[in-house]
Amino acid sequence: MTQDLYATRSASRTSFIDRADPAVHGDVSDGPLSAGDLAGFDANGFHAFNQLIDPGEVEDYRAELRRLSSDEAMRSDERTIIEPRSQEVRSIFEVHKVSEVFAALLSDPRVVGPARQILGSDVYIHQSRVNFKPGFAGNTFYWHSDFETWHAEDGMPRMRAVSMSIGLTENLDTNGPLMIMPGSHKTFVSCPGDTPEDHYKRSLKSQEIGTPDDESLEVLAGKHGIQQFTGPAGSATLFDCNCMHGSNSNITPFPRSNVFVVFNSVENTLAEPFGAPTRRPEFIASRDFTPVR
Repeated sequence: MTQDLYATRSASRTSFIDRADPAVHGDVSDGPLSAGDLAGFDANGFHAFNQLIDPGEVEDYRAELRRLSSDEAMRSDERTIIEPRSQEVRSIFEVHKVSEVFAALLSDPRVVGPARQILGSDVYIHQSRVNFKPGFAGNTFYWHSDFETWHAEDGMPRMRAVSMSIGLTENLDTNGPLMIMPGSHKTFVSCPGDTPEDHYKRSLKSQEIGTPDDESLEVLAGKHGIQQFTGPAGSATLFDCNCMHGSNSNITPFPRSNVFVVFNSVENTLAEPFGAPTRRPEFIASRDFTPVR
């Protein structure tokens, strides 16, 4: 049985566990990030790219985004998550399998190279999706660590995964951009509560189980602060799986959309869930561990 270093959803209250895994596994010879970039990622848990994708390319991805969101068959697909109040599309999962355009982007060396370098190995796509925050209707993504969910509900053993969020629209400080607590990736927040059967059906629309209590968030924010990530379309943020992060709702007229991909090390493949009765579907947590080429 795989050893559980990050027990969660098994106690009655929130607790902190020191990280047992390195944040950076590779070195400067393994990819495009400099020694300073790697040191910054190790200290803060993220690296921001002001312009990862060229403006001309962004227009192609926006067109594909519009095609997907207006496709009635895609809207009724289980991989598409609908906002409960506005009935707008919130996310489309497994986007690298439903779109050749996004499949090409998520295997692009500009996207995969930094992930391989940070994780020090080949990587596979654990999860991919496009997120929509339409003007006036984009809902909140509450504070959480992705690793807590991936560990509890997907069986990801160790903290050896990274996420990349690529902006397809401008990220303003007013339209609900990504927020991260710098350095929070060094502390695992063990959350209380049992995981219900098919919890993903509710959590993808509004997550409650697996989120820290207010007191714990106050401690983390007081220690680490909060950083917002703004930038033009084509900017991107690469961040560690255990960063405490979230985003506000979008009540402005300005939409915010992004493509989001999770790369997991091929040396960190999924076991059985550590804190849930059953596995989540493969479109949320892939068990195809084929390396991205």
